[in-house]
Formats: sequence, structure tokens, C-alpha cells
Amino acid sequence: MSRSDNAGSSRRDRRKRSGRPSGGPHRQGPADEPALSPEPVEGACPELVEGSKGAIIIFAKAPAPGEVKTRMCPPLAPDEAASLHGSLVMDAVERTRSLRGVDIFLACSPGMDHPFFQTLAARHRIRLCDQVGADLGQCMDHALTAAFNRGYAHALLVGTDIPNLAARHYQRAKALLQTTDVVLGPTEDGGYYLVGAKHPVPELFADISWSTGEVLAQSRARADRAGLVVGLLDPERDLDTFDDVRAFLREDAGRKTLSTRTGNVLHTLIQRHGNSSPE
Repeated sequence: MSRSDNAGSSRRDRRKRSGRPSGGPHRQGPADEPALSPEPVEGACPELVEGSKGAIIIFAKAPAPGEVKTRMCPPLAPDEAASLHGSLVMDAVERTRSLRGVDIFLACSPGMDHPFFQTLAARHRIRLCDQVGADLGQCMDHALTAAFNRGYAHALLVGTDIPNLAARHYQRAKALLQTTDVVLGPTEDGGYYLVGAKHPVPELFADISWSTGEVLAQSRARADRAGLVVGLLDPERDLDTFDDVRAFLREDAGRKTLSTRTGNVLHTLIQRHGNSSPE
């Protein structure tokens, strides 16, 4: 995934207040924090249920003003950006409810004890864990390895920047993994919004220029070098900048793939900051 400010934060954020870089799965937690442990040690992560067929791990940051969607500020105020981010996180969780044969995890930054995540867990009966890793690649590698060491047959990692991420994306990803080693969901800006695998793939995450338009190309090159077969989902637009919001609303005008909540947030922001909503 391209790394912006939406799916966790890097080690440096954790040092400041415990957050991770954005856009995809990421981060490192202190040794005494519960996390998706890669070691199959009994009791190390009671949230993980061994023997399940698949795991979906959603990486998210708590919607703290000034910590999320910072590339939208300006024109957005930090609290507006945080409101949008919070709605997208809720969308990502809510849109997994129809899925069967998978366990849903929310990998949290700054930590799973944050009230926002605790509320989501209570409301949707999802499992919480902390993000672990010094950078984005380490975090994704750790999360996948943890899932496979605990008995999952496949794992899909997603961020929260794609407002129309739906059950069909997960179903298609799972189908592609029947004949590939890795599945990627490309974004319009050269990153990816989903990565999935059926075994650990540390090679995929090494020496990637995160937060650039080269993420997808470099990741595919790493996979090719490692002899991994890659399947691709349809490309989607992620919401990193306010121009992305404008473009997404134009493209979505006829499809209406947004949740009512996020649709209202986006249209309100367009009305406040110029550029009327597309018809």
C-alpha cells in the first residue's frame, strides 16, 4: 500500500504518541503491548482463533485531529479531516459484516485501548490488535506472518483510504489466491489498497519506497524476483488529497458506492471548500 496518513503510523509516531505512517498497515509497539504475535505461543494473542479459513486485517489510525488525512489540510481543518477519516474507518469495518469464513481484525494505532477502537469492537464484535513493526513493510510482514503461524489459510491486509471498498473486493482477492501467491489491489497513484497472500512473503516488503508512486511497481518487481505469482484486483482511487475527493465524487456520481454517512461527510466538505458536488 502506498503509505500516507491512514493506516497506522511508523515507529517515530509511536515515540511521539504511538501512531504510524499512513496509507497501509504499519507500526511498532512496545514489548508489553498486546499485538498479533508472529509466534504461535499459547496465550500470546488470545484474539486470534486458530484453524479459521482466512483473516482480514484492517489497519487504521484513531481519528485524532492533526494526525490523520494531513495532506488534505488545507483546505480542510484538522477536525474535518479527522471526521472524514473516522467515517472511512467505520466503513471499512462495517463492509466486512457480510463475509463468511474469515476472522476480522482491526490493527490499531496508537493502540487498541483507544476509545474509538474499543467502541468499534463492542459494536461490531471484531478483534483488536496493535500494529507491530518499525516501518510499513515490517508491519505488513509481521501481520501476515502472525496470521499464518496461527493457522489461517490466507490473509488480506487493507487500509482505510478506499471509500468504496466492498465485500466483492475481498471475494475476488480470495478467488485470485486460488491460483496465485500474492494478490494486490492497485491504487490510481501507484500504490496498493490491498495485499493478500496464503503464506509469508517477506520479500514483497523489503526495500520499498513507501509513500511514493513507485510502491506497486517495486512490489511487483520484488515478487517477480522471488518467483511469486501476483494477481491484480481492479484499480481504485484512494482519498489522500482533497483533489482525490473531488475526483472520486465525479467518478462515483452514477455508481453511488459510498455509505450514506461518508457520502454526507464528503458532500459537506465540498460545499464548505468550494467546488460544488457533482450532479
